[in-house]
Amino acid sequence: MSIPSTAPIPGPDTGPSSGFPPGSAADPAGPPSDPERSESGRWRRASRELFAKMLAEFAYEGIITPYAEHGQPGGYELPVNEELTYRFRARRGAYGHWRIDPSSITPDADPLEFVAAAHDRVLGLSGDTTGHLIRELTATLGADAALAAEQLPVERLVELDHAGLEGRQTGHPWLVANKGRLGFSASDTRRWAPEARTPSALPWLAVHRSLATYRGTGVVADEDALYAQELSETTRESFARVLTERGLRPEEYLWLPIHPWQWDESIATLYAPQIAAGLLVPLPSDGDLRLPQQSIRTFLNVSRPHARSVKLPLSILNTLVWRGLPTERTLAAPAVTAWVLGLRDADPFLAEETRVILLGETASVTVEHPLYDRLAGVPYQYRELLGCIWREPIDSFLEPHERARTLASLLSTDGRGHSFTAELVRRSGLEPREWLRRLFAVLLPPLLHFLYRYGTVFSPHGENALVVFDERDIPVRLAVKDFVDDVNLSAEPLPEFEGMPIEVREVLLTEQPSFLTQFIHSGLFVGVFRFLAPLCEERLRVPEVDFWALVRAEILAYQHRFPELKHRFETFDLLVPRIQRLCLNRNRLQLDGYRDRSSRPHAAVLGTVANPLNPG
Repeated sequence: MSIPSTAPIPGPDTGPSSGFPPGSAADPAGPPSDPERSESGRWRRASRELFAKMLAEFAYEGIITPYAEHGQPGGYELPVNEELTYRFRARRGAYGHWRIDPSSITPDADPLEFVAAAHDRVLGLSGDTTGHLIRELTATLGADAALAAEQLPVERLVELDHAGLEGRQTGHPWLVANKGRLGFSASDTRRWAPEARTPSALPWLAVHRSLATYRGTGVVADEDALYAQELSETTRESFARVLTERGLRPEEYLWLPIHPWQWDESIATLYAPQIAAGLLVPLPSDGDLRLPQQSIRTFLNVSRPHARSVKLPLSILNTLVWRGLPTERTLAAPAVTAWVLGLRDADPFLAEETRVILLGETASVTVEHPLYDRLAGVPYQYRELLGCIWREPIDSFLEPHERARTLASLLSTDGRGHSFTAELVRRSGLEPREWLRRLFAVLLPPLLHFLYRYGTVFSPHGENALVVFDERDIPVRLAVKDFVDDVNLSAEPLPEFEGMPIEVREVLLTEQPSFLTQFIHSGLFVGVFRFLAPLCEERLRVPEVDFWALVRAEILAYQHRFPELKHRFETFDLLVPRIQRLCLNRNRLQLDGYRDRSSRPHAAVLGTVANPLNPG
């Protein structure tokens, strides 16, 4: 089902009036050029944009309550104290979204000064949370300014391959301090952050089998098969030689790459007794250059694009959690991969019609810590220190004419305010509504089928979901990566769960059916479409109401296709009038702060918001 339109296809420099002043950062035409090209100018612009995002997301999560400004349509004010009141212009959207014009904020739009002024009376932050938050925000601003210094126009951005595009993304659209990376120094950031775009050779480590466990599936069911594919014969011989020259037996060890930062900051100290005993032995690099992705702990192999990516633990605090590798999930990753791929491969709708790509985590080495892994009450960061997961690369699944881009890239705009999505639509030659219909037809059917048919969901947020485009930049299919960490099952048993391996059932989280739909709502609709919809209204002349009508139409089309699942549509109801409002920033600011926890935190919940997919 599509919504007809006679609107012309806008180019990247055209679009309807957004209601914001011409030339403002939110104006669809954008400023014709950025007059602030100096380092200080880039910092001011990054500050304005981050402050607008902060106000918008804090308002969305109920952390702050802006008031409508009397006599100023679209104007709002936020009192901080007797001497300070911020004023700005904003538009409201689906799910209670705020879209704030950065150029309209007065007085000076400085997010650091705002936190300092508002931390106690307005934000309700403790002193330690305030201190850490300012540090995270400053690091995020530094990364944003660095990205702005080398920003490409969208006409060039769309030409980049998957690896090249990853290093030019601005990070999580919902989380405000999305590049805090507590633990990284300035030099660490210059070397290891995705926006540094610096390929590096990773060293390897030999770990005695008394500490290390290998798991694999398919063609890499055993470690010898994995190493034969991932390491040259010369490299394997050199690794074995390092061990034999120390009087050790190579067959008693497993090999894995290691992040140099993690070795220096955590492993060399916390595993010092095991290193002294020869249970951990440093190895040289395998010679391949690898590039960090947006998830920062996952590396693409740029020397051999068809080689597997590696996901490595990194003991930094970023976007709510420590970026280690949980032991149980690392162990179970290949088994979970085998089960999920088995569902797909046995289902013609998934395997042949949608041709959804699931980038399997096909091998892993898990390394326990002799003390920490026995202590359930210690901070979870100490139980996620060392290991590796090997993931299938997207390049191995693409046809010669196809190109993969993360879903998050569709939210990108360049320094002139031009839209990445609008450029893709222009290049496709399709009418904007038709292009969006194709996008939703790619994203939703496989996700809905896993939910309704198998009671299984992923978290298809902007970094984990990849859209595959054809040679005309028309969306043609979906790829999902990093899904093992985000697979959740219905807490109510389903016949489709019969035969699930026990090691899979034990590691996968379960949720009540009424909450299971939140992974699609919050991961995709709130986490991506909430931002994409107003962008499409401004740049593509597709009103938000039409955008959400297209999403709803795709869900209804799926339900019409599979009437036998009617009871599942009711059990996993995506079209309810209201959904719970999950809050990511509130978790950090007002629940957990920066304290150590024995388990990973979950999103906070604050009331409900209207569901734009419900017509009532």
